[in-house]
Amino acid sequence: MRVSHLLTGLAALLLAAIAHAGDVIKIGATPGATADAVAALIPEAKAQGLDLRLVEFTDWTLPNEAVNNGDIDLNFFQHQAFLNNAIKERGYKLEFVGLGLLQNIGIYSSRHKRLADVPNKAKVAVANDPVNQGRGLLLLQKAGLIKLRRGEAVGATVHDVIENPKQLQFFEIEGPQLIRSLDDLDLVVVWPSYFFNAGKKEQASQALLYSGIADTFYAMGFVARSDKAKDAKIAKFVSLFQNSARVREVIASRFNNDAKLYTLPWLQK
Repeated sequence: MRVSHLLTGLAALLLAAIAHAGDVIKIGATPGATADAVAALIPEAKAQGLDLRLVEFTDWTLPNEAVNNGDIDLNFFQHQAFLNNAIKERGYKLEFVGLGLLQNIGIYSSRHKRLADVPNKAKVAVANDPVNQGRGLLLLQKAGLIKLRRGEAVGATVHDVIENPKQLQFFEIEGPQLIRSLDDLDLVVVWPSYFFNAGKKEQASQALLYSGIADTFYAMGFVARSDKAKDAKIAKFVSLFQNSARVREVIASRFNNDAKLYTLPWLQK
């Protein structure tokens, strides 16, 4: 009987351990608002039976590799346009499972106070990846500085600029490094959250022009492997995130409570 009881107890402990392990969710995010929002949810998720483990990445390639390889369950750093391009280039079996944050982009300058002050042959930085470069060029077109070959179509590159009256000189820079070029160039098209990461939150609200924030195509969301997209614990996490008052509070604070800089995209659907 004692042996039987012992085996029963060990079996119960083993089942409990397996159940606990099944509730672990590893989430990759880039430093800033995305990572902070996930971190803010950790206590609340734990109370609901989810063990969130945040993994921070400083580039835009490894988070998709990590999900695709099964090293993490989700990532939170990209919008649908970026994911579409990554799938096209690398053949990933990944898909969106929920929206998390739509952040505006802006045209920033440390040298000029108005777009009208931008001189001829000004030096302009845009993201070097094709998707975010296209979004930045659309904003420069909205500002009246350039005209693109395919109008407002997504995916434009600097080679699609067909009118450039000020003879702007374009510099293609990796997204996370864009903010560092502000002191050296005339204009930089960049995300406001990068100013918060650099401890310059006031400057985030000083763009010469912002893009629109109603298009969820550019909303960052949670991406999982296609074979895990319907996982119950992932659905539970997304629901907790979107309904958490603490998450909303942290996101707002990371954007200095400035409604021009971001929106909660699942509320726009």
